[in-house]
Amino acid sequence: MARHVIIRQTVLMRGSALFILALLLPGAGGCANDQKVMAAAEGAQQELKPAVMEDAQLQAYLQKVGERIIQTAMAMDKEGFGPESHTKSTEDNAWMFSDKMRFYLVNSKTLNAFTTGGDYMYVYNELFLNCKSEDELAAVMAHEYAHVYARHVKSGMDRQVGQNVGTGVVAVGTGVVSLLLGGGLSSSVSNAQTAGSAASKAGKFVGMGFTRGDEDEADSVGFAFYTRAGWDPHHFADFFKHMIAAGYDKTPEMMSDHPKLANRVANTDKRVAQLPADAGKYRKPPIADVQQFAALQQRSAQLARSMPNDQTMQKAQAMLASFPSCVSPQDAARKK
Repeated sequence: MARHVIIRQTVLMRGSALFILALLLPGAGGCANDQKVMAAAEGAQQELKPAVMEDAQLQAYLQKVGERIIQTAMAMDKEGFGPESHTKSTEDNAWMFSDKMRFYLVNSKTLNAFTTGGDYMYVYNELFLNCKSEDELAAVMAHEYAHVYARHVKSGMDRQVGQNVGTGVVAVGTGVVSLLLGGGLSSSVSNAQTAGSAASKAGKFVGMGFTRGDEDEADSVGFAFYTRAGWDPHHFADFFKHMIAAGYDKTPEMMSDHPKLANRVANTDKRVAQLPADAGKYRKPPIADVQQFAALQQRSAQLARSMPNDQTMQKAQAMLASFPSCVSPQDAARKK
């Protein structure tokens, strides 16, 4: 009898998760605009707040890097730079350059960076700690801001990708696995509910998961911002190269929503070769030199260890883990 109750509870959880996503999907459908994207982003930010690493020094540094990118983008916007989703939009682009735009460092062991499309862009601590230099960090941040500039989240809303329902199935699967590993029904339901809540909220953005075309465009637009903002264009693809060396480029491109990392490196090389002869005039010193950057990483690692691992933190981290990867193929093979 208990077995039947467990199965019934599992079915009910599965149905609930799918129902939540069914409600979300129409909202992610056509007729999206900047206001809808920003409202969804604001909702996500409220859920992610517990994972934000509240440290004045780290936040100030990240924001300085971000503001250099944003100020460069504003200048290039006046020159008419960008894809049609930006240059020919009937909506006002001014919000993209306001002082409300924020880059947040979030406590997560997921190697990722992501934007929800509005005023918020997130750099995961694991990614920050894996950057070898400010150039690598700035390249990732320029890429994320490029997604905002090109309105890729809005495009994702309009696509209304059907496989988002899988998010609910994964959440339910978490509870089932817990049962199979010996967890009681109450803990299994709790695990499923926690994962389901995070996944259903992140599910809004899973549906907005960027396509290979979006990712290549964000690389192209981000490279332009990065270079004009003063970082060395020859180092834009360094992070991709390190990920390839770590075993993150095994998935065939046709099976991924990302271009292969090797192709992203090759495309970057082409963009470097196409730079005008006077491109060197844009070069500026980094905001943090090598020693300062290493000190900031050490500070970040220490802060991450001291953050409380309470239920709200676990929920925020589960949501962060549910966002699609924005820096590598989602199912990338990791070196053991």
